[in-house]
Amino acid sequence: MPVLPSIRRAKTDSADPRVADVHNGSPEARRSLKDMLMDVPIPADAATHPAPEDRERRPIDRALRAAVGRMTGGLSVASLSAAYANWIIHLLASPGKQQQLLEKALRKATLLASWTASAARPCAPCIAPLPQDRRFSHSDWQRWPYNYVYQSFLLAQQWWHVATTGVAGVSAHHEQVLEFATRQLLDVFSPSNYVITNPEVSRATAENAGMNLVNGAQNWLEDVTRHVLGRPPVGVERFHVGVNLAATAGKVVLRNPLIELIQYAPTAGQVHPEPVLIVPAWIMKYYILDLSVHNSLVKYLVDQGHTVFMISWKNPDASDRDFGLADYLALGIEAALAAIAAIAPQTRVHACGYCLGGTLLAIAGAAMARDRDERLASMTLLAAQTDFEEPGELSLFMDESQVTLLEDMMWDQGYLSSDQMAGAFGLLNSQDLIWSRLVRNYLLGRRMEMTDLMAWNADATRMPFRMHSEYLRGLFLGNDLAEGRFLVRGKPVALTDLRVPLFVVGTRMDHVAPWTSVFKIHLLTDTEVTFVLTKGGHNAGIVSEPGHGGRSYQQMTSAVSARFTPPEEWQTLAPHFEGSWWPAWHAWLAQHSGPPGTPPSIGAPDRGYPQLERAPGRYVYLR
Repeated sequence: MPVLPSIRRAKTDSADPRVADVHNGSPEARRSLKDMLMDVPIPADAATHPAPEDRERRPIDRALRAAVGRMTGGLSVASLSAAYANWIIHLLASPGKQQQLLEKALRKATLLASWTASAARPCAPCIAPLPQDRRFSHSDWQRWPYNYVYQSFLLAQQWWHVATTGVAGVSAHHEQVLEFATRQLLDVFSPSNYVITNPEVSRATAENAGMNLVNGAQNWLEDVTRHVLGRPPVGVERFHVGVNLAATAGKVVLRNPLIELIQYAPTAGQVHPEPVLIVPAWIMKYYILDLSVHNSLVKYLVDQGHTVFMISWKNPDASDRDFGLADYLALGIEAALAAIAAIAPQTRVHACGYCLGGTLLAIAGAAMARDRDERLASMTLLAAQTDFEEPGELSLFMDESQVTLLEDMMWDQGYLSSDQMAGAFGLLNSQDLIWSRLVRNYLLGRRMEMTDLMAWNADATRMPFRMHSEYLRGLFLGNDLAEGRFLVRGKPVALTDLRVPLFVVGTRMDHVAPWTSVFKIHLLTDTEVTFVLTKGGHNAGIVSEPGHGGRSYQQMTSAVSARFTPPEEWQTLAPHFEGSWWPAWHAWLAQHSGPPGTPPSIGAPDRGYPQLERAPGRYVYLR
């Protein structure tokens, strides 16, 4: 996905010209800067798995698989083929299952025929869509013959679900892949996707003499042209980083080859002594937590009397291919904590991690606890997984075949691009992220107004080769963190060592980090856990500012001595609250903080942390 058009590289005002070279210089200049700035020791072993380039794989094999991966959008055809072969072989050897499918097909045909005979008069549908399926919600779908069309489709969809599940002998992973892939294929043929079979589109076509299709064709041509030219989606040009996005006042007080550390200016006369360090995911630009003025989590915290530091990750390119998880720990969290200790000495830190940033923070926190490092006052994890045994539908794209394909693609180019990641994430919620947009933009000829969250989503990031390979193998496939095998500085870390209080947020509609998986932090730690389940998805559930209509959440604290409560039971016991969860988090932070006092200085020049430039800094602009 292209980057915002209004984004331009900031002019460097650094005293050292090599700092400027990191943006447009040669690989040698980049490595020189890396050597110059790297003052944090980096352990050689982030995990127990071998470095990706050490795995025996011939260059010609890598190059071939990388080329295939680019043609398939980064999806492994071998993995999908194996799942279908597994299913077909076992289905052919299951006459009882075949008989069940034949009986279900006959029953559904009889049910549809009986319903059709009475459809001339008002009657209830013979099958209702799933609660999250809004494709057939328009009232025109209840008119003949459209009601027959969509009822037939839903019955067929239900039959295929039964056909692809419950076949004895098929592995759980292959069954999940098969059911998911078949559902995606059926979605292509949904009657909502075609002019003739979609009553809403048919009505719009008749009322507008086909101009909706003309407008849709123009929208399609414009979108294709922008994609080919590397330009952002329509409407993004209204949003400018540093102007109406990522505009909270602050200063960059640290820059190294991997991060810029932003310290935000206080807006309250007094602040709590414990600073808040936010560790965003490097799969996204940090300013999802500093969007517009009205929905910036950073501004909210600053206004409530907190000193806030934010890590802004560098968008890696091919020269950064060898950055691993150890680098992200050392040059990221460790470097940020060292800077905070110099700027606000003798204070502990409230650390907050979002998505992958939360996973990395949990690793860092466990390593600090293991080493008796008590600089953390608390830890907040936002939609962050620490146990990857059940990571949701994202696991469908992560088996040995898929990871090998991604590794070969990254080996070939040095990183995984945003386009190669976007396909998998889009498929996780294809009805909302793909098909509904196609119908609206190209069949109805209507554009959805661009929002700040959509503009942020169009601001692309990449993943370096070594880090992403270590993450996929060590955490996603190996589940090394939850099972005590993840190494930091040569020794394993255990989340059971954590003793600081935890504030953990899951979102109900999360396709990336399902809340039941996030909830497993209760099983992995021996400390107080305050768990919040909020309405929304992976992004919208976190960016849930006060005043946002329709928001609600549940919250309950589990003491150290409390017995484990399963997630389904937790949902029935946890109190419900209307509105944003942000005030609840602020109250929790204040409860675990000292009394407000004078704000610390911004930066500490005498300790090696001068004010380098204004927020949002330089790395956020890198394409």
